[in-house]
Amino acid sequence: MTLFIDGDAFPNLLKPIVLRSIERLSIPTKVIANKKINIGSSQHIEYIVVAQGADEADHLIAELCQEGDLVITADIPLADRIISKNAHAIDHRGELYSVDNIKQYLAMRNLMETIRESGEMTGGPKAFGQKDAHAFANQFNAFLAKNR
Repeated sequence: MTLFIDGDAFPNLLKPIVLRSIERLSIPTKVIANKKINIGSSQHIEYIVVAQGADEADHLIAELCQEGDLVITADIPLADRIISKNAHAIDHRGELYSVDNIKQYLAMRNLMETIRESGEMTGGPKAFGQKDAHAFANQFNAFLAKNR
């Protein structure tokens, strides 16, 4: 299994959590973003900076990801592409996307986008905090225990 991290908007609170697991389990990891992102130094991590532009990192992650890999991303359309490849996706708040729930998340995301485009103020997601980091750590560690 390769771990892919969508580095665009990756929360700083998650960096030590992920780095510890990468080191402890020797997980081959690719951090892909459109700017330099550093989650820590490890022989198991490859950092890839893609060209500027919408979804460039997402396109490369979807291209490189294979069945059984894990992607950490808050991007629901990317998660949908990953799930369709029989790989796994988890978001920054600990939600494990699956074939059973990804279409619901995608539909809700598309609905909210339509509402925002009509001029309605939706407020966006709540600020990322310790509770979110804890939920992520629990889900991430449970996934690794089950799938490594």
